[in-house]
Amino acid sequence: MKYVLKILFLTFLIVLCRGYYVKETLDYNQGEKIIGTGVLFGAFIYLPLFLYHRWKDKKISNYTLTRENLSKMNVKKDKKN
Repeated sequence: MKYVLKILFLTFLIVLCRGYYVKETLDYNQGEKIIGTGVLFGAFIYLPLFLYHRWKDKKISNYTLTRENLSKMNVKKDKKN
């Protein structure tokens, strides 16, 4: 999965660079379409895959504020004082 994400990120960068190149040198409207396609690709394909890869096998309860986590934070705060 790590290599797939690297390849997709490079593809995303290449599409954006190509879009800016086409926009500046050849055709403004065509360049805008290429850039827009690249942004959509990044937002709807690359980003969800990246987030899934980073968050799999993690406990979400470690990152949410529950009564248990709040009490742990209060105990640590009391020990410092």
